[in-house]
Amino acid sequence: MYSCITTAILKGITSTIVKVEADVSDGMPYFEMVGFLSSEVKEAKERVRTAMKNCGFLLPPKRITVNIAPASIKKQGCGFDLPLAIAILEAMSIIEREDNDSIMMIGELGLSGQINGVTGVLPILLDALEHGISECIVPYDNYSEASLAKGIKIIPVKHLLDVINYLNEGDVPYYEDEIIISNEETDKPKHDFLNINGQKVLRRACEIAVSGMHNFLMIGPPGAGKTMIAKSIPTILPPMTNEECIVSSKIASVSGRFKDNPRIINDRPFRSPHHTVSPQGLIGGGAIPHPGEISLAHNGVLFLDELTEFSKTTLEMLRQPMEDGEVSISRASGKYTYPSNFMLVCAMNPCSCGYYPDLNKCRCDRNSIRRYYNKLSQPLLDRIDMCAEAATVSYKDIVAIEENESSDEIRDRVIKAHNIQKKRYINETYNYNSNIPSRDIDKYCALGEEENQFMEDIYDRYALTGRTYYKLLRVARTIADMAGDERINVLHLKESLLYRGLDKKYFENCL
Repeated sequence: MYSCITTAILKGITSTIVKVEADVSDGMPYFEMVGFLSSEVKEAKERVRTAMKNCGFLLPPKRITVNIAPASIKKQGCGFDLPLAIAILEAMSIIEREDNDSIMMIGELGLSGQINGVTGVLPILLDALEHGISECIVPYDNYSEASLAKGIKIIPVKHLLDVINYLNEGDVPYYEDEIIISNEETDKPKHDFLNINGQKVLRRACEIAVSGMHNFLMIGPPGAGKTMIAKSIPTILPPMTNEECIVSSKIASVSGRFKDNPRIINDRPFRSPHHTVSPQGLIGGGAIPHPGEISLAHNGVLFLDELTEFSKTTLEMLRQPMEDGEVSISRASGKYTYPSNFMLVCAMNPCSCGYYPDLNKCRCDRNSIRRYYNKLSQPLLDRIDMCAEAATVSYKDIVAIEENESSDEIRDRVIKAHNIQKKRYINETYNYNSNIPSRDIDKYCALGEEENQFMEDIYDRYALTGRTYYKLLRVARTIADMAGDERINVLHLKESLLYRGLDKKYFENCL
C-alpha cells in the first residue's frame, strides 16, 4: 500500500513543505530511502525500525520504499523520523486515516519510541499556516514554542504509540506534566542613562546614532563608561513592531533558544560576543548552517567591545552583511539566508595601554600605536557612521547630584525621530536615515547654497571620500530630524562633522 505524510524542512528562517511517501509492496525484503538525503536522514531508517519494534510493530518481509519529495532539495535534520514512521505504519494498514493533507508532523524518534524535540518549530508552523495546514503533531518538548503560532491546532506527543492512538481513535494525548507557556514580560532593564554621570557629548552622540540607526564607535580610556553606555542603548530603542517580533522569534527558534524560555521575542536584541568569537560564531555557518551573532542581533544591537582585539579576518566578514542587511551562506546542500539588519556599536581603547593621546600616561611608542590601528581596515571604518570620544570622567561628574535624563525621556525623543523617518520613507524599502542609498541622497538630504559651499570647503580639507561625504549627510539628516527641521542647515553639518573628526584624530594624525 501507498501512504503520504506532510512535514517540512528548514531553509534559513523559512521552511519548505515536503512529503514523506511510503510504499509497502510484495518483493524481496528490502528497505530503501531516496530523495537527496543527508546522513542523519538516512540513519532514520534504523531509528524507525527499532522504535517500531519496541512498540510492538515489526516491519513485514516486503519491499519498503520511502521517498521524501521534492528530490531536488537536500533533506537535513532529525525531524523526519516521526512522519517516516507514520507513513510506513499507514502503508502497513496499522493506521487508518483518510485525510492527511491538512495535518503535519515533525519530531525525532528515540529507540524506545519516545519522541524528542527539534529546533525551528515556530517558523515551520508559521509557514504551514500559509499552506493551508490546520493541524500539527509536535514533540511534547516543543509544545510551548509551537503554541506561539496562533491559528493552527497543536497536538503535543511524547511517544509513537500516542500518535498512533490519536490518528486511529482521535484521542488527544493527556499528560499530567504541566506545560508552561511563558508570556511574561522581561525583567526591568538593569541599565539606564539615568545612572550615567558626565559624558554629555557621548550621550548626545549616542542619541543621534540611535535616532538614525547609525553604526557607532566609542573611543576612550578604560573606565570612561563605554560599555555601560552601550548596554544602555536597548533601553532607548523604540518597541518592536509585530513583524519584527515574528522575525526575531523565528531566528531564536532556529537557534534553539526557545528550549528554556519559549516566548515571542518582543525586546530589542542586544548581543555582545567575546572577542575570541569565531567567524562562524559571528557571521553564521558550520557544516549544518546556523545563524550567527549578527543574525541574533537582527532588529537590535550588536556590541563589539574591545574592537581591536577581534580577529581582523572575522571583522572583515562584517562588511557585506552590514551593506546588505542579510547574510547568505552557501553549502553543497543549498543556500541559506539569514537577516542581519542590526545597529553596530563598537568600543575600543585609543591604544594598547589605553591612554593615548595623554602622553603623561601613555606608554606606547609610535610603532605600537600603528600596529594597534592597523588591526582595523579603512573599508570597515567607512561603514561606521559616527565616532565619539569617551573622555575621562572627573570626580565632580561622578559625585554630581544633578538629575540625569532617564532612558524613558530619551526614548520618547528617539521614537519621534523614528516616526518622522518612517513617514518620509513610507514608499521606500528602508525606514531609517542610515539606510538612504546614494541615489536618494539628493532627494532626502538636499542642501542649499550655503550648505553646499560648506561641504565643498571641508571636502578637501578633511580628505573626505564619496562614502564619508554621504555618511556626513545621513547623520546631518538625523540631527535635523531631531531638531524638527525640514531641511539640513550648516549647524547640522558641523555637528555631523564633529562625529567624523575623531577618526581623523586617532587614525591619521597619530600615525
